[in-house]
Amino acid sequence: MATKAIEQSVTAATVANVCPRYEHAVQVICKRWTGLLLNALMEGPRRFCELTALVEGLSDRVLSDRLRELETEGIVKRVVYPQIPVRVEYQLTEKGYALKPVTDAIHTWAEQWVDPSQLVDAQGKK
Repeated sequence: MATKAIEQSVTAATVANVCPRYEHAVQVICKRWTGLLLNALMEGPRRFCELTALVEGLSDRVLSDRLRELETEGIVKRVVYPQIPVRVEYQLTEKGYALKPVTDAIHTWAEQWVDPSQLVDAQGKK
């Protein structure tokens, strides 16, 4: 029992000392679908419908929410082209492109450590 109490106090102390910037960054980029959106936008500007097609299983509502959150964080920029019909594209800002080494590192890690036979699709099926 003494070991469990020590483990809990160490965990509580660790959580209390987490860097607030790190914590915020993780909360922003680790939301469901955000990593896939960032990956899609690394290749260049995309329209809303393109992002929906690229990220299978992502609803329009959630896509809209994620894009708005990323725009608020200064990671994504919404560009409106005044033509008929109006064209809207989403693109990464300089701050967004600064995440490229992060997405590349996740790709590298996944290639080495993620077992393809354990992957689950958007409907929860292997």
